[in-house]
Amino acid sequence: MLKKVATLPVRRILSWFLILLLMTVSVAVICNLWVIKSTELQIFNDPAKIESRTVGLLLGTSKLNRYGEPNLFFRYRIEAAATLYKAGKIKHIIVSGDNSKTEYDETTDMHDALVEAGVPDTCITLDYAGFRTLDSVVRCLKIFGQNDIIIISQEFHNERALFIANHYKMNALAFSAQDVPASYSLRTTAREYLAKCKAVLDLYILKKEPHFLGETIKIRI
Repeated sequence: MLKKVATLPVRRILSWFLILLLMTVSVAVICNLWVIKSTELQIFNDPAKIESRTVGLLLGTSKLNRYGEPNLFFRYRIEAAATLYKAGKIKHIIVSGDNSKTEYDETTDMHDALVEAGVPDTCITLDYAGFRTLDSVVRCLKIFGQNDIIIISQEFHNERALFIANHYKMNALAFSAQDVPASYSLRTTAREYLAKCKAVLDLYILKKEPHFLGETIKIRI
């Protein structure tokens, strides 16, 4: 005779589910607050107020959005990097982006846009292995030998990049590119909330490293 399989009451299952959900949300909130609060004094919006650094690290994004239209994140990051260069706040720009597919090349697109914006080609170094923010920041330190940098992206992205840089004891600041309208960036904002949690997980639990390291590269400054 088969024994009856014990089943948990529905209320108990719901209770455990709610507890787990509450814990997950709490951890996510704590991670986001940690990233934001620990970096807020390192982020600047006015080029006149940020200290000069020799090198700027421009974080990659696609030239076009998922609808095939010009990407405002791309446009504003290029404008921010060019502004810093023309203001004498940086002398050289490392462009770090994703080039994992032959038809997708953030790095070259950003290079071309920078040159069009008035930044000399000789003042730009390309990092084609910036597949993630962690890769871009750590490769800037370990491959290109740059510790004193200004990170350039939108503020929400700068927070996470600085958090990574601080973990590696880098002397980093960040300059925030113009943000985009909320309606335009709703999907990105939601994804960034999770990305900040993943940054904490990658650095303190999983001990993640960039996909590719290798020989050091000396940039001409």
